[in-house]
Amino acid sequence: MSTAPGTGLTRDWTAQKPRPGRIAAYLLLVPLGAVVGTAGSLVQAAWFPAGLLLALLGSAGLFYGARTALGNQLGVAAAGAGWLVAIVVLSLGRPEGDALFGAGIGPLLFILGGMVVAVMCATLGGPAQPGRGPGRLEK
Repeated sequence: MSTAPGTGLTRDWTAQKPRPGRIAAYLLLVPLGAVVGTAGSLVQAAWFPAGLLLALLGSAGLFYGARTALGNQLGVAAAGAGWLVAIVVLSLGRPEGDALFGAGIGPLLFILGGMVVAVMCATLGGPAQPGRGPGRLEK
């Protein structure tokens, strides 16, 4: 966060005017999250122990990359929203009883593990601010 000159008010990303490039990045993260969620659900079912780990690592890469690239939690939220919608749609199945997710521990670990990874990436602390030493903040 920075202080607006002459006002003493703290200014963060929510107070800034949205830029078209940043809006486009958020809008691209939603379908990218859906693609990663779909690919992860197929991989975790195909190669159970290694596939589950690969699917969770892919999801973590997406969430952490969104956090790093955009510098805030909204990037993780956009990617996580697309990921979650894809997972929910794939887990619903069809009226005939066909579903992409089978019964077992693998799909459950993928769904819960992916949500935990998204929350972890969203709540990561930001990088250290330059020019500040360790210790308490000045008043």
